[in-house]
Amino acid sequence: MAESDAYANLVLPGLLRERGISGRDAAFATELTYGTLRLRARYDAVLSTCTRDRPLGSLDPEVLDLLRLGAHQLLGMRVPSHAAVSETVALTREVVGPAPTGMVNAVLRTVGETGPDAWLERLGAEADPDGTDLVARLSVLESHPDWITRALRQSLLTEGVEEPDRDLTELLRAHNLSPRVALVARPGLVELDELAAQCRRLADQEPERGRFSPYALVPGAGDPGRLPAVRRAAAGVQDEGSQLVALAVAGAPVEGTDQQWLDLCAGPGGKAALLGALARERGAGLLANEVAPHRAELVRGSTAAVADSVEIRVGDGRDLGREMPERFDRVLVDAPCTGLGALRRRPEARWRRSPGDLGTLGRLQRELLAAAVEATRPGGVVGYVTCSPHVAETRLVVEDTLRRGDTELLDAAAVLTEISRSDPGLQGPYAQLWPHRHGTDAMFLALLRRR
Repeated sequence: MAESDAYANLVLPGLLRERGISGRDAAFATELTYGTLRLRARYDAVLSTCTRDRPLGSLDPEVLDLLRLGAHQLLGMRVPSHAAVSETVALTREVVGPAPTGMVNAVLRTVGETGPDAWLERLGAEADPDGTDLVARLSVLESHPDWITRALRQSLLTEGVEEPDRDLTELLRAHNLSPRVALVARPGLVELDELAAQCRRLADQEPERGRFSPYALVPGAGDPGRLPAVRRAAAGVQDEGSQLVALAVAGAPVEGTDQQWLDLCAGPGGKAALLGALARERGAGLLANEVAPHRAELVRGSTAAVADSVEIRVGDGRDLGREMPERFDRVLVDAPCTGLGALRRRPEARWRRSPGDLGTLGRLQRELLAAAVEATRPGGVVGYVTCSPHVAETRLVVEDTLRRGDTELLDAAAVLTEISRSDPGLQGPYAQLWPHRHGTDAMFLALLRRR
């Protein structure tokens, strides 16, 4: 995955199916993969103390990854020490060769001599000896790069939370927990009761209603891809936060007609499918635009059940304002971003992103939002969404757009609260969801009306 730059959540399920791995073995492999990726910084700090005079950067990358896998078994999965060490040594011999097996054996035995709680106490003291640098301590203990920890703390402060340090601790810990799978029952295509019955037949477990989205269902066990409603695109796997922001864009008040909708950056298609179902119920149509042809095909699959109401366009969203000025009543801009709001699902993103990405993405986000405004008719609504709480990708982008003078800011928090099953406790005008508070990805939503 490191060589292909692919994400584990996209690659691992296919690898498990290809090798016929299921049940407990699949669960073990999944936890080993995700846990090692999430807690890499913590394990690197542990390993650094156990490799003595050999810096981790001097190790063969494959050997270092094997040591991380072994460390997670010892400290994160409570695999018996002898089993974790012997299996990792055997894997080293198979993948790399016999030369490093002695070192791997010695290092992991040293790791296993100290328990997980004692390691955390030691690492925390080393990272923050004076007890005054919470960011440094949490970055090691909860395994995030310093710049992300600081940015998330700033985002919490901007939201006006009463206890930002406590919230920051809970947020980082939430990033290291496996998220629950959520399904969306696309309106007009499948009823929640029918989808729940399919879930019960699949796994013999009682599914739960979503906490906020009126169309969300948490299925419990089983492969959602086997559900009949999912196979025919009447339902899909979609985080509840993703559902909520799409529903809010569809629920925001517009002045005048409400017939033509646009999803400017539609891939891979979850929000487009939900918007398409809602548009179909209201007699409207949706144009789903995606710049990458392969992602446009994913949109086509996601929206297959509402193909009569959804047109798919392959092209640069930045051109649509010029090509289709003042055409649409509702526009969603689900802008490309750092993805810092989805670190539960893509834990390796924290190691791949850098502060330098913010500049490039910021320009693109502003250009896409400007195009969306141009494509919206006066009285229409634009929803700006990112799966990142970083203020450089959220409020600052919107505030720069507002300075143009052709839009006004609506209360996105009020709209999102109105469509929710329970009060998410948001303070407007922006809506910012959080994993540790809402159990969703950290989705951001701003709503703008075109003047």
